[in-house]
Amino acid sequence: MKKTSLLIISFLICTSAIGQVNKKDQINAALQAAPEGVRDGAHVYGFDKDGKFITLRKGTNNFIVRADDPNKDGFEIVCYPKDVEPFMARGRELKAEGKNRGEIFAIREKEMENGTLQKPGYGSTLQIYRGKDARYNPETGKVEGGSFRYVIYTPLATAKTTGLPERPNAAGHPWVMFPGLYRAHIMITPPSGK
Repeated sequence: MKKTSLLIISFLICTSAIGQVNKKDQINAALQAAPEGVRDGAHVYGFDKDGKFITLRKGTNNFIVRADDPNKDGFEIVCYPKDVEPFMARGRELKAEGKNRGEIFAIREKEMENGTLQKPGYGSTLQIYRGKDARYNPETGKVEGGSFRYVIYTPLATAKTTGLPERPNAAGHPWVMFPGLYRAHIMITPPSGK
């Protein structure tokens, strides 16, 4: 029994690692963060065998998806329209320079304020499929075990301008995060597994 369990665990670890660097699996997994109707033309970012961020497939429409980062714990794939890419790309650039999360937020905020960084368009969305135990199953071709989170960019929005609270009223309810800032957005986190 122990031998069988060890073999199964080893197989799962190997297939998980292969799925993270296999181009076809990365593309298939990443596309599942996007609405079905835009998946065929979405630009796909992912990671090479060394964990370097790369383009896996050039897009032909307005959407970008990103595969799960094998360098991070848990699982997360994302989808967003092209107007959010300058904001995301700047974040990646600052992270590569060694900046922490707080520094990245502050620098991008200042750059959006002075006009040197394009801010996401009002109403642009970031769709995130994530979960500590979520994973892509290469046998079914599906991402399993995660939940969606939605970010709707609303630069400079506040509770007063949106009518939404600054904290969710209950699990899954929308709220305004970073009110009054250029990175302000409406956050919606449906209950786990939804």
